[in-house]
Amino acid sequence: MAPLQNPLKNWQVSRENIQYLGHDLQRPECILTEPNGTVWAADARGGVVKLNLKEAQEVINPLKVSDFLPENIGKDADSQRYIAAVGSLPNGICFDANGDFIIANWGTNHIEKMTRDGKLTTVVTEIDGKPLGKTNFPLRDSKGRIWFTVTTQTEPWSAQINTRATDGYIALMDEKGVRIVADGFCGTNEIRFDDNEEWLYVVESTAWKISRLRVKPNGDLYDREVYGPSTLGGFPDGFAFDVFGNLWVTLIFTDELIAITPDGEVLTLLDDSNPETKKRLIEAYENRCVTPEILAATQGTICPWMASLSFGGADMKTVYLGSLRGTKIPYFKSPVAGQKMIHWR
Repeated sequence: MAPLQNPLKNWQVSRENIQYLGHDLQRPECILTEPNGTVWAADARGGVVKLNLKEAQEVINPLKVSDFLPENIGKDADSQRYIAAVGSLPNGICFDANGDFIIANWGTNHIEKMTRDGKLTTVVTEIDGKPLGKTNFPLRDSKGRIWFTVTTQTEPWSAQINTRATDGYIALMDEKGVRIVADGFCGTNEIRFDDNEEWLYVVESTAWKISRLRVKPNGDLYDREVYGPSTLGGFPDGFAFDVFGNLWVTLIFTDELIAITPDGEVLTLLDDSNPETKKRLIEAYENRCVTPEILAATQGTICPWMASLSFGGADMKTVYLGSLRGTKIPYFKSPVAGQKMIHWR
């Protein structure tokens, strides 16, 4: 029997087939989908936005912040919002076992919980008496445990792009409390399990690579290794597996969507980069002189500062893209279904 052909080989996202969901969104960094067609996006007003193709969108915002207006956060609104991380900035989100939201808040540096009707509580602020650092992304496993990442403990966080400090870590919340289970990462970002939860995959954004670790039943992690190429040529941010085993990865700032095949090949699925600003950013990264101004000037047009992706739709073949600077959610059809997250199973 001939081996199965990878459905992503010789396939790319058609710009003409990209559609958009939502309007006037603010920093829709992370996207969650549900089997009933509901799509949720993290929102910079301090909560989430509920979206549906058939209904009006609903902002669930317990802090009642109306907007990131210049008069509210200072003259340099763009720098304050995207670089300095002022105020509450829900970043990664996941569902807990009850269907409520677990939020990694990039602005407050806390892990929070929010009910679907907007009741917000702070869950974790420190580990072993020390502040968490830049909380990035939470993930629930089949045992109901919550894992979360901290990108860096460097302040300001943007300095870590140049220092490459390996001060990021992964923490675990279970019946024993909260503890760090792996550290020494360079810009820890999103995490994902394989189907059997034997491996935990980790984005190391400022090292430009993906790592993975084996998972023990008690949550301990070991046998860390690089997955795929040693460098991806850009800043990976979010990722997700499809059922063939391809790992889809967003490259933030340069706004590229790539996939790492099971045999380690990198496929470019969508390239919305600006050649001039991309070249400037890559050179600055290599010379360790990236500035907020260089970051602010680097973005595409479809999904500016493309940060994440999530599979959804009845057949799990609709791909939604999250971003830091977009105001709507691009989506398109994939030739292969995505891996079902735990709340789909």
